[in-house]
Amino acid sequence: MKNLSIIILLFFLIGCKISLDGASIPPDMKTISVKVFENNAPLVVASLSSQFTEELKTRIRNQTKLSITPNDAQAIFTGNITGYGITPVAITDNKQPTAGANRLSITVNVKYVNNLDSTKNFEQSFERHKDFKLAGNLQAQEPGLIKDVTAQLTEDIFNRAFAQW
Repeated sequence: MKNLSIIILLFFLIGCKISLDGASIPPDMKTISVKVFENNAPLVVASLSSQFTEELKTRIRNQTKLSITPNDAQAIFTGNITGYGITPVAITDNKQPTAGANRLSITVNVKYVNNLDSTKNFEQSFERHKDFKLAGNLQAQEPGLIKDVTAQLTEDIFNRAFAQW
């Protein structure tokens, strides 16, 4: 009986593709293109467009063997940044309202086209945020907050395109 269990387990493992990074990219896919995500948010941060685009490219480089190419790619990411805002989420004083915590939110509309398998195509809006307590001036904290939120967004986008969970 024990031998039968081992044989069944071996058949299962041999028949399954094991991937430690969670990505499921077809073996015949070799190239991808990531177009610049234009910033169309009502509140524009000058560096956000290039920072977000580069963060998505970096995630692809670090987690896949795909080559990033500007043209004639087998898969293409396009999109735009549609929302950026900082809002208070907790008030600390009822007599003189002050923000005890704030939230930085970024929304991105993404279109993914897989030229090898059109059933994997999608167009979707992704939104992420990070809550923070204002310590000093916002301009000093903002770059780190943006980096954290773009990391969350690019993870969501990468998983939507490549993780088959």
